[in-house]
Parts: sequence; structure tokens; C-alpha cells
Amino acid sequence: MALDDTQVFLPELWASHARFRGASTALVCGDERLSWGELNRRCNQVANALLAAGAGKPSKVAVLMNNAVDTAVVLLGVMKSGACVVPISTMLTATQVATLLADSGASVLFASDATRALADEALADLADGDHRLLLCAGVSPDPWQPLAGWLAGADEGEPPVRYDLGDDFNIIYSSGTTGTPKGIVQTHRARQHWSYSNALELRMDHESVALATTSLYSNGTWFMLLPPLFVGATVVVMESFSPESFLELVAREGVTHTFMVPTQYIGVLESPALPEADLSSLRYMLSAGSPLRQDTKEAVLERLGPGLFELYGFSEGFATICRPEQQHKRGSVGTPVIGFDLRIIDDEGRELPAGEPGEIVGYGGGLMKHYHNREAETEASIWRDERGRTFLRSGDIGKVDRDGFLYILDRKKDMIISGGFNVFPKDIEEVVGAHPDVSDVTVIGIPDPKWGETPLALVIPRAGAAVDPDALLVWANEQLAKAQRLKAVELREDFPRNALGKVIKRELRTPYWEAS
Repeated sequence: MALDDTQVFLPELWASHARFRGASTALVCGDERLSWGELNRRCNQVANALLAAGAGKPSKVAVLMNNAVDTAVVLLGVMKSGACVVPISTMLTATQVATLLADSGASVLFASDATRALADEALADLADGDHRLLLCAGVSPDPWQPLAGWLAGADEGEPPVRYDLGDDFNIIYSSGTTGTPKGIVQTHRARQHWSYSNALELRMDHESVALATTSLYSNGTWFMLLPPLFVGATVVVMESFSPESFLELVAREGVTHTFMVPTQYIGVLESPALPEADLSSLRYMLSAGSPLRQDTKEAVLERLGPGLFELYGFSEGFATICRPEQQHKRGSVGTPVIGFDLRIIDDEGRELPAGEPGEIVGYGGGLMKHYHNREAETEASIWRDERGRTFLRSGDIGKVDRDGFLYILDRKKDMIISGGFNVFPKDIEEVVGAHPDVSDVTVIGIPDPKWGETPLALVIPRAGAAVDPDALLVWANEQLAKAQRLKAVELREDFPRNALGKVIKRELRTPYWEAS
């Protein structure tokens, strides 16, 4: 006779918060506010209704919904049922949604009023569409069932589920900035690590108020979902982002923690409402998703506060973090998050010493289980160290200094080879982005008959600024090394981006290379 080999499973931890701190606020979105007791009961209803429909473990359950209380409840309820949740981006085309539904094998699909037309179009592309349980939060014409009606009478008690660390927790589809999205399978073990490691790193406790500014289907948004829920804090979800609503919510809700991508920080910094905003409660800010330019970082520290964390990582489950007290390490993205390790390797897979640039590979408790239905790509993503441990290849180029701090040079696929020299777009973006009339910039490689390829800067001007591309080109090239010099500067109103604001450079490069 022996006691259970107990674990702190996330769904059971949320139930514990509801039992012992039930009246405390757990979730806020729009005009809705749920206490921990209310949140847990509603999540239990979703979980028990899924179990009654035969869609518990190991079923895949897709969620195609915009930010709302119902969306958070559904996501967490699926997790409590023991099923594997599959969040799907509402920014995708119907054909792309259909591809992900087919790839994941989801037997249930949740949608909302705003996404049902997209879901219907996607389902029309699937021969097996009629075999899915279709649930909609809102108006629900056949074959959809109304979420409220489906949940009516569902048991509010804890679902009769025993969780296992190796169970599939979610399939997150990569952003697809460099190709077709891949399904990233993470287990309860990996998501436990995500929750406690980031809660510790971001210094969260039960009194924290975390503001989620990005879409709930995005992996990065979960920085402001799973870690605060782990410690029993309050999560505030923005229905949609604007700099002004962000500033208003920070003041109204007493927000202590937030996560934004660089484009959002730029928007807040340029907002006319910022000088009068009350940011006194805001203690810690996280930036991730794409590199934070040095000039933007300095403006954040000066105008929003000193509590800035910059995180580098990838959805497959590895991260480093530069903490507020480490800002003297200019340009660094810090050291590994608790529970992770990293190496820098060359093209032959040999480990490189400090200071040498190469591909970043990561290891630790949050790594994915595998790519869904992609055994060959899973194996190709692995680098094994001298002990046989499986590190994950990032596809990013970086270097580590003698103190162990990581510096990102660029994505391997975005690196420009001009006249035989390796040119890193990020270095050029730092220079061009420092111009006072530049709001945002991205640099791509375009064909060149002499050099093979050469850098091109695409620039979004600051509001009201009259930017002369030729003058900006001369200004930038005076500060760049010969191999880095720009071919041209072109002005844009916006860039194609993924859910976390990362520029999809593949789309920007394609017209130039197809034309050549």
C-alpha cells in the first residue's frame, strides 16, 4: 500500500484556488468579471459536457473564437476534461483553418458569432465536416449547437478525470512566418513547467493582476494566462488592443503585469494619451514575439517604467529572459529561463565557444513532445549533446558571451549573404530604427546581379513624419559597414504579421525573388 505519486496538475490547482479563494477575482474581460469560484464552475461544466459527449482524453478539441470570457472558459474547460485543446488563429483563411482541423483530427469545434462564418467556410472544404460536434457561443443555426444550451444542466463538480504528465495538453500551430504551420504538441508536464517557471521569472503572486493584450489562441498570450492562474492571480483579457484602451485598463484594473509585442509597445509610446496615463500600478512588462529594437527598449524604460523583461523563445518550448536588473547587458536577451539550458552549434553540429555565432539549440522542462503527424521534421529538429540529451534546433543565429548571456543575431532563414558576407538584418534594423522619423523597419534580402543578394529596408514612418526614402538611405548607409549598405529604402503603411506581431518576411521577399 502506498500513497499516490502526486503531481501539481494545472486543472487541479485551479480547483484548489476556487475552493480556498473562491471570492477572489479570477478573470475580467469587457463587462464580465468572474470570481475563482465562478470560473471553476463554468470550466467544470465545459469539461463534464465534453466527457458526456465522449470527447475527453485523448480527443482533440479545436477552438476558433475571438477574445471573450467564453473563450477563456472553453480553453480551460477543455484542459480540465483531459482532452487536448487546439487553439486556431482567427486570422487564417478558411482553407488554412480547414487544413489545421484535418491535421489535428479535432472531433469538436468551438466558434463564436464573429468566427462562425469562417468556420462554416472551412468545414465546407472538409468531407468529414458533419462528423464533428459544432458548438457556437452566440447565434447557432444548424448544424451548430448553442454553447449556452449545450452547457445547460452540465455538472458543475470536478470532472472525474485522472491526469498524467505525459498526456497531450495542447497542439499549438506555429505562426508560419517561414513556411506551413506545424502542430506543436505539448504535454501537461511541459505546461506545468511553463506555468511555474514564468510565474517565478516574472515575479507573480496571488495579488498580481495580469493583462493579456493579444489573442487567446496565440501561445505568447498564455504568458498572461497560465502563470497568473498558477499562482491564483487575476487575469484581465483585452477584447481587442488599442494603445488607449491598454492605458485605460492598466489604470482601472490596477494592472501589475503585462505582455506586449514590440509593435504594441511602439503604439503605446506614440499614443497622445500616454503623458496623462496612470501607470503607477504597472510593475513588470514582458516583451516577446520579435526582437525589441534598442531605441524602443530605451523609450519603454524611460516612459513606461523600469520593470522590463525581454524574452526570446519559440513555441516548441525554449526561452531565455533578460531581467530588469540586467539591462546593462545591452542588446542581450538574457540567460535561460529556470529549467532550461542552451548551446550554440555550427553547421556540422559542433558546439561553439563563447563569442562565436551559430545556431541556438535549447533543452529543458518545457520542450514539446513532437510535431503532430511530422515524425521526420521532429527528428530533423533535434540536436543531441555529449550525453545524448535532445536539444531543439531554433533556426536562429546567436552567440553567448563569457557571462552566459545570449545575443540574437537573426533568423537563419532571414540572413542575407551578400558578396560572400553574412549580413544580419537585425543589425541594419537597429540603425535605421534609430532615425527619429521611423516608427518601424524591417530589412530583407533581394536579388542583386553583382552581390547575389543585397539588403532592402522597408520603413513605416512615424505619424505625421515626411520621410524622404533617398535621404534616409544616405543617412543609414553612412553608418553601416560596406557589406551592410542598403540597396534602397521603401516606405510602407504596414507589414504582414503573425498573431504576435512578428513580421512575415517570407511574404515581403517573395515578390522580389519571383520577379527576378
